[in-house]
Amino acid sequence: MSRRFLALGDSYTIGELVAEAQRWPVLLADLLRARGLDVGAPEIVAQTGWATDELAAAIAAARLRGPYDLVSLLIGVNDQYRGRDLREYAAGFRELLARAVDFAGGSAGRVLVLSIPDWSVTPFADGDARGKAAIAQALDAFNAEARRQARAAGAYWVDITPTSRRAGGDPSLLTQDALHPSGFMYAEWAELAFPAARAALASTGPR
Repeated sequence: MSRRFLALGDSYTIGELVAEAQRWPVLLADLLRARGLDVGAPEIVAQTGWATDELAAAIAAARLRGPYDLVSLLIGVNDQYRGRDLREYAAGFRELLARAVDFAGGSAGRVLVLSIPDWSVTPFADGDARGKAAIAQALDAFNAEARRQARAAGAYWVDITPTSRRAGGDPSLLTQDALHPSGFMYAEWAELAFPAARAALASTGPR
């Protein structure tokens, strides 16, 4: 029986403006299968524009049936974009991380938390009044909190933010909206997530 994979998030997980086959959770499942792990197509609960509270509401409405063998969580960019403070994000993220662990049958070692990409490097951020440095600083703070919570819970932390920052100098890593990642970048994220996903499925626990 194929292992079940649930991916929770926003535009970065649903893959805004890329084909379904180029979404990073789909690419990760492909990598796992190529290495001999029987993983089904990921069940994705994600939508462009969602912040933590909207993802929480969507999860409640979806009536998901666990347990899942692997659960990923990537959320927070829209909280930052809307100007929410760190305390509000931390509370929303804490709730979602707990739900992710629940969906993984109570095993945090089956949960992957991916860091928030840095959109400040993209052309889309050029006209933002806050300035690129302030955006990057806010995202770093959000990521530090998410990393702290993930590690405290015993989940895997997958840092994709440095890779996302390469998009500032390589247009091929972005879609035509000059904001969202292209399939090339999603492929890199899948490669970064692969070691943790393989270990999670092997029940070896987080590194």
